Amino acid sequence: MTALAAAATSLFGAAAARAQTPEIQELLGDLPVIGHPQSGAVGWQPAATELARDIHWLDGMLLWIISGIVLLVMALILIVIVRYNRRANPTPKRFTHNSPLEIAWTIVPIVILVFIGSFSLPVLFKQQVIPEGDINIKVTGYQWYWGYEYVDEGVYFDAFMIGSGAGQINEEVVDQLESYGYSADDYLLAADNAVVVPVGATVVMTVTGADVIHSWTIPAFGVKQDAVPGRLAQLWFAPEIEGVYFGQCSELCGKDHAYMPIVVKVVDQETYDAWLELAREEYPA
Repeated sequence: MTALAAAATSLFGAAAARAQTPEIQELLGDLPVIGHPQSGAVGWQPAATELARDIHWLDGMLLWIISGIVLLVMALILIVIVRYNRRANPTPKRFTHNSPLEIAWTIVPIVILVFIGSFSLPVLFKQQVIPEGDINIKVTGYQWYWGYEYVDEGVYFDAFMIGSGAGQINEEVVDQLESYGYSADDYLLAADNAVVVPVGATVVMTVTGADVIHSWTIPAFGVKQDAVPGRLAQLWFAPEIEGVYFGQCSELCGKDHAYMPIVVKVVDQETYDAWLELAREEYPA
């Protein structure tokens, strides 16, 4: 009975946290949408952090290296096909190995890998070495929503997908989206409560899971961290552009895995301070 009462209390608290006040909606309503997936587009979302820019640059550099290797291998295959087919080379050579060639195809890949590592490892270390945070947020993944606690500010709220019970978009869901300042294109991406952070601040997030493994990610920030039950992991970012950024749970976590979106709104310091005052009243931890 105690467990059932606790579960009921948790569900009631989650439902109560879904309503965002008109004051908060008005305060955060006039922001450009930047981190948004585009239908049919190819490539990255615009980078809004230094981490994302580093990842994009590394990806471009690796693409050039990979393309060069593919072209070289294809050229060698074509040469062998043309020069050493049965008609052009009726009497094949008989040998077992070629020492200079074997040394070359051993050393060259090593050099390539060392070159790649010299650029990729600093990017990895920059992601994994967590700095001192201006804002510290604990993120908990649930089936199937997110809980956020601003640990230094006494603020806690849950974030559910807008229209999560509808099954598909309809006029009622569109009205809900518009009431929160979103459009119909944001269906499956918009949540009723967003993480709000000031531009330029270093945000450190401690990520965990309450039931199964989830994964918290914002592509435009270049961050992704699994939320594992019983473990605490961290990520950090410092957003540079004000706007709205979308993400989604990126670890298969059950039947509603596709319906637990992530929304981060980056605002100026004055707007953040005003939001924090309202949030302390509306979402006390």
